[in-house]
This record gives sequence, C-alpha cells and structure tokens, in this order.
Amino acid sequence: MDTLTIVLLAAVILLVVVLAILLVRQGGGSRDAEQMRQHLALALSQQAETVQRVERSLREQEQALSKVVDERLDRTEKATGQIVTDLRERLVRIDEAQKKIGELSTQVVSLQEVLSNKQARGAFGEVQLNDLVQSALPPSAYEFQATLSSGVRVDCLLHLPNPPGSIAIDAKFPLESYSALRAVAAGDTAAIAVAQRGFQLAIRKHIGDIRDKYIVSGETAESALMFLPSEAVYAELHANFTGLVEESYRARVWIVSPTTMMATLNTVRAVLKDVRMREQAGEIQKTVGLLLEDVRRLDDRVEKLKAHFAMTEKDLREVDTSADRITKRGQRILDVDLGEEPAALPPKI
Repeated sequence: MDTLTIVLLAAVILLVVVLAILLVRQGGGSRDAEQMRQHLALALSQQAETVQRVERSLREQEQALSKVVDERLDRTEKATGQIVTDLRERLVRIDEAQKKIGELSTQVVSLQEVLSNKQARGAFGEVQLNDLVQSALPPSAYEFQATLSSGVRVDCLLHLPNPPGSIAIDAKFPLESYSALRAVAAGDTAAIAVAQRGFQLAIRKHIGDIRDKYIVSGETAESALMFLPSEAVYAELHANFTGLVEESYRARVWIVSPTTMMATLNTVRAVLKDVRMREQAGEIQKTVGLLLEDVRRLDDRVEKLKAHFAMTEKDLREVDTSADRITKRGQRILDVDLGEEPAALPPKI
C-alpha cells in the first residue's frame, strides 16, 4: 500500500474517533446519536469511495509510469546497443590504424637504415632514376650502367641524335651534409656557416666529378645531368645556394629533382618523337619518288600498248578489207552462168 492510501485511511480513522468522542460526550439523545451514526456512516462511505478513486488513479498512474519507464528503458537499451556497436567499430578502425602506423614506422626505420648506408643510398637514387626513365621513354632511348670509351660507367645514358648527342645522367644523394645543415640550431651563426660550407663542398665535388667523367667530346652531349632523388635537397639548393646552382650552369651540369627530371624526360621524348617523324617523312618522300617512277613507267607502257592496239586495229581493218574482197570475188564466180549455150565468140578484128 502506497503512502497516499495510508494517509487517507489515517484521516478516516481520525474522523471516526472524533465522531465517537462527540457521541460519548453528547450521551443521551438517542435521536442525535442516530443522526451522528448516520453522518459517520455517510462519511465513511464517502471516504471509502475516495480511497477507491485514489487507488484506481494511483494504479493508472503507476501503469502509465511503468509503460513510460519501459519505453524509455527500451530506447535507452537500443541507443546503448548502437553506441556499443559504433564503439566496437571505431575500436576496430583504431586497431587497424595502429597496425598501419606500426607498419609505417617499420618502413620509416627501414628507409632510415637504407639511407644511413652510403652504398644503399646510392642504389636508392639509381632505382628511383631507373623507374622514372623506364616510365617515360622507350627501351631503345636509354641504357643503364652504360660504359663510356674512357671505361667509366654512368648510371644512365640517354640516346639522342646529334645534336645534342647522348646525355649522361648520374644520381647523387648528399644526405650527410644536408642532414648536418638541417640539424643546426637556429641562431647558431658559426655552426650554420660550417654546415653550409660542408653542403657546398659536397655539391661542388659532385658537379666536378660529373663534368670530368661524363662529358666526353665526340661521344656525349656537351652537358650532363645530376639527379638528386630528394625534392627537399633540391629545394634547399635553389633556395639558399643560388651561387652553387650558377656554378653548375657554367660547368654545363644541370641539376634535376624527381619532378624536374620527369619534365626533362618528357622533353626528351618529344625530341625523339620529332626525330622519328622526320625520319618517317624522309622515308615517305623516298617512297613517293619511287611511286612516281612506277607511274611514269606505267604511262610509257600504256602508250606502247595503245600503239600496239592501233597497229592491231589497222591490221584488222586490212584483214577485213581483204576478206570483203575475197567474198565479193567469190560471189562473182558463183554468179557466172554455166549453161549449154556456147559463149559468144569475140568479134573479128
């Protein structure tokens, strides 16, 4: 039984007690007592009905509240289930991302190990150069690890017609000097100057080596390419060492990065295409000349054939004339009268 029902019953009991006390105090007067009992009975009846109505109302409210609570619990359960599902999916994605991060970290460590070794670093630059060249040019247009007449091997030799001739490409990766330059703290003027000088010496040495080894008069073009397999090194060089870039121009050694290398290879491909078109144009002109010769010979033969046909036609006309004469003479022979009458004697002279 709920609290409100208990309060109502207590109120009814209290009212009964009050009425009973009044009856006792009034004592006599059975008529008044009877009326009091009637009032008490009526009050009790009204209070009982009130209690019933309150109980029904409470039960209805309890049922409605229970329904609302059940609906809210159901919605909450569904929402919680969806949240748990979403959370599980997110945890799966986070786990996959962590695996990829771990793999990437392993790859970065492997790349650092590769770049820390000078020979491996050189091979890394050569592989990148090979991939760029193979993706842009036909196999007949290049040769990897080509040996020049001097006995020196070059990473890649582009075969171009004269001019300009074959162009040598050598891959260089001055990682140590560049890393030392990037590791210097800002504001340390002396350390920055030392690092810049080391970077300049490394690049200048590479320029000199390429100029002396891979530009061979009469065998290669008058210039060569130095391939830097790092856009960062290339950007640092052109941003802060323009004097060094100008030195490379004077040495006829053109410094290229992966991006500018691809642009250069596209230019080379256009040159080779133009050369092939010119060669094909010459072949076409040669073929057209031969075709014209054939046409002239055909025309001569047609003229001879026409003359032959004309002579044949004349012969046919003469044959036809002879046949016609023979036919007429034969017909005259057939028309001769072969009767018994003697032929008339010729007149005497």
